[in-house]
Amino acid sequence: MSYTVRKFDAVIVGAGGAGLRAAIQLSEAGYKTAVLTKVFPTRSHTVAAQGGVAASLGNSEEDHWHWHMYDTVKGSDWLGDQDAIEFMCRKANEVVVELEHYGMPFDRLDNGKIYQRPFGGHMSNFGEKPVRRSCAAADRTGHAMLHAMYQRNVKVNTQFFVEWMALDLIRDPEGDVQGVTAMDMETGEIVAFHSKATIFATGGAGRIYYSSTNAFINTGDGVGMAARAGIPLEDMEFWQFHPTGVAGAGVLITEGVRGEGGILRNSNGERFMERYAPNAKDLASRDVVSRAMVTEINEGRGCGPNKDFVLLDITHLPPETIMKRLPGIHEIALQFAGVDALKEPIPVVPTCHYQMGGIPTNYRGEVVIGVDSTPVKGFYAAGECACASVHGANRLGTNSLLDLLVFGKSAGETAVEDLKKSGAHKPLDTASIDATLARVNRLNTQTGGSNVHETRLAMQRTMQKHAGVFRFNELLKEGVTKILEVADDVARTEIKDKSQVFNTARIEAFELDNLIEVAKATMISAEARKESRGAHVRDDAIDNDVTPNGRDDQNWLKHTLWHRDGNRLEYKPVKMKPLTVDTIELKKRAY
Repeated sequence: MSYTVRKFDAVIVGAGGAGLRAAIQLSEAGYKTAVLTKVFPTRSHTVAAQGGVAASLGNSEEDHWHWHMYDTVKGSDWLGDQDAIEFMCRKANEVVVELEHYGMPFDRLDNGKIYQRPFGGHMSNFGEKPVRRSCAAADRTGHAMLHAMYQRNVKVNTQFFVEWMALDLIRDPEGDVQGVTAMDMETGEIVAFHSKATIFATGGAGRIYYSSTNAFINTGDGVGMAARAGIPLEDMEFWQFHPTGVAGAGVLITEGVRGEGGILRNSNGERFMERYAPNAKDLASRDVVSRAMVTEINEGRGCGPNKDFVLLDITHLPPETIMKRLPGIHEIALQFAGVDALKEPIPVVPTCHYQMGGIPTNYRGEVVIGVDSTPVKGFYAAGECACASVHGANRLGTNSLLDLLVFGKSAGETAVEDLKKSGAHKPLDTASIDATLARVNRLNTQTGGSNVHETRLAMQRTMQKHAGVFRFNELLKEGVTKILEVADDVARTEIKDKSQVFNTARIEAFELDNLIEVAKATMISAEARKESRGAHVRDDAIDNDVTPNGRDDQNWLKHTLWHRDGNRLEYKPVKMKPLTVDTIELKKRAY
């Protein structure tokens, strides 16, 4: 099988928020930059982000980045690296103002400043009360963000390769990254993109679960490619279940609904969050709200004929507020739940939403490996596929879009610095390319193999049952065995269609290759972590003064690193020391 080679200064895989922001940085610096994307950039999954982007602008009430940092460390259940968290929170105002200058159409206050709404876990004065920190464009913030940054990239001549799928990372014998192999979906052509800087911005992998708010394109491509190339994956046991996915559909209902005054109710009409989070109530952190909802359902206070969901009520809000601030949510409720949110509550249930772990990076956007966090030359990552780690064991709402902006820019800046010091392209090592060709050839010639759809469904059902909102010791052990069995089936998938032109069956098979790496890393890492922390809650974790909420800081205040080779686990310390301010000391996490 043949391939061609194309040379660029930088190759970015993924055209969502992080990829577009990194591309702006590189293209504005004059470097020849290619962006590979499975879909048109403005259809990347960032388009689904609704509620806003966090920044302590303080446009309608006092706020400070120190408070934002405290909330983020607390939200992470102290598993977030405090140097990266400080960096993100200090940079927040800068990147939001830059985005505004790119033409982002934020909602406005009467005085012309950016409108901000409250969001779960974001508090004033170190946890005193909810604060308005989420900069919003109605409930279509991600959509507006993508268009603003795509237009900026067009202005600075970024070169886009639309409907291309990256297949494998190219690493030379020294471990340096030299680019990626990729397939043109239209023709089936294989191309080696030879670059001095390679940035992964491929988003999450929520499609490892059966019920997910994620788009079908969210298949963990960058994470899977990194794992196959020998890069360990960090903290993959931590998956956020968003409290409000539409029951039966999984479509996201933004936390901004609760920020505008929405209330969660059980079958008795009771505002039950007052029991679980007396201060923050419905605006507690997402993992807290999700567990409260599941508890209500498990204890028989769920709604509907099967008592398997709760209700999100905004009928008490003025209709003009709903139609101005939440027009997309009103439409989603009509289309996917069959309810008019102006008149009746929306049925919701916790749904897999966000991957806290990923490819290990530092706050400069460099991919790092090992316990000592050694940078991999020529390799950077940002956004949901990366683990800086600013989200730790649980992400605060609207910190995801901030993550995209801050670390997309940071990865781009670091790549520019490195490119200035680089010479000509190193000779391209072909071993990685040969491995890609072997994968493609295996799929093209496989007979008597496993069905891609059935195997993928088996993976999703295994993850949903064995590694959900609550996790149980025996289920996790059984889940490890089952997911490894599914992995054996993935290794021998078969496609009936062997054609080259827009062969979506082949693309889905390659996506499954990536998804299974994420699923293995998640299940094995979760079974090994013998505590509850953030979104990872085990039934056998003890809650007392030594291990508050089941969190065991003495033994488990550390990051997991999963190695694909032998499913080996190792651990590295959490960075508790910020860049310039005092350490935020450990305490019990409550709202």
